[in-house]
Formats: sequence, C-alpha cells, structure tokens
Amino acid sequence: MRDFKEAVHAAQAACLLTLFVTIGASGQTAPGEQPNLQGRVTQDQIVNGELSLREIRRAGLRVFTTPFNKIDGYGDPGGRPSLQGNGTLLRVNGLDGQTCLECHSLLSAATVPPRLGIGGVGGSVTNAIIKPTAIDPADLDLDKIAGFNGRFVNPPFVFGSGGVELLGLEMTEDLQQLRAEALANPGIVISLTTHGVDFGTIVADANGYLDISRVTGVEDDLVVKPFGRKGEFATVRDFDTEAMQFHFGMQPSEVVGTGNDADADGVVDEIRPGDLSALHTFEVTLERPEDEKASSNGASGLQRFNQIGCAFCHVPVIQTRGQTLPLRFPSDPIDHTTGVYLTVNLTQPPVSFPSNGTGGISVPLFADLKRHDMGPDLSESFAQVDAQHNREFTTARLWGVADTAPYLHDGRATTLTEAILLHGGEALPARDAFAALSDQNRARVISFLDSLRTPTEPAKDLLN
Repeated sequence: MRDFKEAVHAAQAACLLTLFVTIGASGQTAPGEQPNLQGRVTQDQIVNGELSLREIRRAGLRVFTTPFNKIDGYGDPGGRPSLQGNGTLLRVNGLDGQTCLECHSLLSAATVPPRLGIGGVGGSVTNAIIKPTAIDPADLDLDKIAGFNGRFVNPPFVFGSGGVELLGLEMTEDLQQLRAEALANPGIVISLTTHGVDFGTIVADANGYLDISRVTGVEDDLVVKPFGRKGEFATVRDFDTEAMQFHFGMQPSEVVGTGNDADADGVVDEIRPGDLSALHTFEVTLERPEDEKASSNGASGLQRFNQIGCAFCHVPVIQTRGQTLPLRFPSDPIDHTTGVYLTVNLTQPPVSFPSNGTGGISVPLFADLKRHDMGPDLSESFAQVDAQHNREFTTARLWGVADTAPYLHDGRATTLTEAILLHGGEALPARDAFAALSDQNRARVISFLDSLRTPTEPAKDLLN
C-alpha cells in the first residue's frame, strides 16, 4: 500500500511539473496568452544612462504592481508543494500572492472604509506564514494555543525606505571603521556608537581576535540591516530578492544564475537584474511618512513619550551625513562604493527628506535600526533559531503609525494602547511607565501617535 501511494504521489508530481512546463515555457504552448510583466528594462539601459529616473521608477512600479502568472515564471514546482496539489498556491510557506501590491496596499486603516494605495501596509489576512513544519489549528492538546513553529509576519509599508537604507549604510560604515580601530589597538575597549545609537562594545587582543560578546542589537558582522522584522536585510533590494522567491516563486537570475531554470517550471531569467534595480529605485523614491501638526494634546503627548522612555528605542529623528543614496548591483554589504549604478538625491521630490543643514537629511523614523529583546510574551516559536533570537525584533518605525493598524510584528494588537501594553523585555520599564500614567496623559500620548501619518497619494506623479 505504501509503495502504491508513493507511486501515485510521484505520478501527480510528474503531471504537475509537466503542467508548469507546458504553461510556463515563455507562452509557446499557450496561444493568445503572454507574460503579465511587460515594459521591462535592462540593467545595461540603467547603467548606461539611457533611461531617466522617472522611466526607471515607472518600470519599478510595473514590477511592484504586476500580478505574475506562470508564463512569467510564477510558482515553484521543482521545490515546494502546493496546497491540496492545486499546482499554484501554498500559502503556509509562501506562494501566497501574485503581486507585491497585494500585501502593500493599505494606506490608512484609520478611516472607514480604509484608504487604499501603492506601497502601504497589509491587513491581517496578508500576514506571511514563514517556514513552519508544524501547525495545530485544531488545538489537539486543548490548551487554547494553536501551536506553530514558523513565523507570522504582518507586512509593513515601503514609504521612506530610501532614508532608512541610507541611514543603515552610514551606520554600517561607522561600525566597520570602529572594528578596524579595535583591531589596530589591542586591549582598548571600543564603543560601537553611531548616529547616537549604542550597539555595545568590542575589544581585540594582540593576536587579532575580536571579542564581540558585548555587541548588542546587530549581527556579529556589524552590518546594520534595517529591513525585515528581525533585521535580516541591509537594503531594500536584498529584501526584494528574497521576497520574489518566497511569495511568488519568481527566481532572480542574480541568485540562481542566468539561463538557469532553478525551480523547474520551464521559465528562465524570471526576474532579471534590471527588474530588481527598477523595483529598488521605485521603492526608495516613494514618498516618506508625514507628520501632521500636533494639537496641544499631541505636543504634550510627545513630551510624555520622551519622559517615560519610549524615545530610548523609538528615536524621533536621526541625522545622516549625506543626502545621496547609492543603489548598487552587485553589492558588497561592507564596501558601499562598488557596483553603484545609480544615485538618488533624497532631498528631491517625491521623497523630499528635509536637509539637516550639515550636508545630510533628517530621518524622523522613530526607531533606532537596532534589535531588542521584547520579552517572552511577544516571542516567536520559530524552530530554526534559538530562544533569544525569537525574542528579538528590530525597533518598529513609528512614522505613519496612526494609519497602520494592526500593530506589532504579527498584527496581534488592534489598537495602539494594546500594542504598548504588550511590550516586555527591554521595553518593560517604558511599558510600565505608560501604564502608570493618568488616563488623560495616556490619551495625550495616543493623540501624539495619531499625528504620525502615511503619505496621502504615494506614486501620484507616476500614476498620472
């Protein structure tokens, strides 16, 4: 019986693979059908200056909003299974949408009906279910906990990512210089402080061994990675490269190799370097979040926000040294001068970060780009990492927070107050201080947070 079942499963897999190859082989056997991704640009066109910034951004908008089909290369028949053998979707480990826009389309959840647009957050239904091997929705052990050993992640917005990426690159440059300083001065404890953020200390010995045991909030390589809830990606492009594969089964040729059909769907070069460069350019030039003029209650709420310790991690504004973001391919996580194919001035529309008067920009992100231990109640149960990593999250950027419910990494908090009171670990003192405020002062803090808004019409210049 077991041999028979295995034979049936093998036959089903072969049929599905044949289906993918037949449908997906550049549309040759699907008369009247074509790939949905049209108007693609090449990396050479971008590098050689053949396209204006607007043209590159428009091409990136197309990549962001195109619902990929199997002729484009959607799917992963050579790798992951599909749910119930449907041949297309899985949902519980990616293959959970067709377009970036599906998970990034909610501009404001603060209005009824919600306001939709390009680049926003995702509602609870769009949460990514990442790499589980076990899930217990039936609650078989009757403990009222649907056991789950993957990650459950609510999609954040894309706005302002150009300023965040520049800030992360500058922080990394500083940390690498401090690392070199430690190696050149054995026995001297070097503080890893950059842009006002403290990442701990390092010290080297005379043999060139670097003690990193007191490094906090960043990986041992001292590369600041602002993107991803856990701080996994140094640039938006790094995030996109992974997301294309996970969510859509769209294989970037810069990952799997040019001309290589890594997912056995009959399509090669599904996402080319030019596609990712255009997408990256589009995303880092989207508008930044906005600050409404705070009411008197809101201004008082900001004072309370600072006084009770929220601003220790949710740093209101961080200044950069420069105003120009280098976009790179191929890129080096440490040397940011190689592979630059385009530079973007972040003071120019539509991004329009304010100049800080010292050659840089002001980035009012209300975060520190650092990972923090958030305590056991918010801890994930991801089987592929240790308990400490499950407790740590990159500080959420609060700009735009008024419009971005639900809150926290998995969207479990439906209100701002609920989100604050769920803080633990390193944030517990600030959480307790908020809880101890009078009702009036807590309302003032919420009033302040309600003044941090998302853009009203992102990508308007491209859509018109």
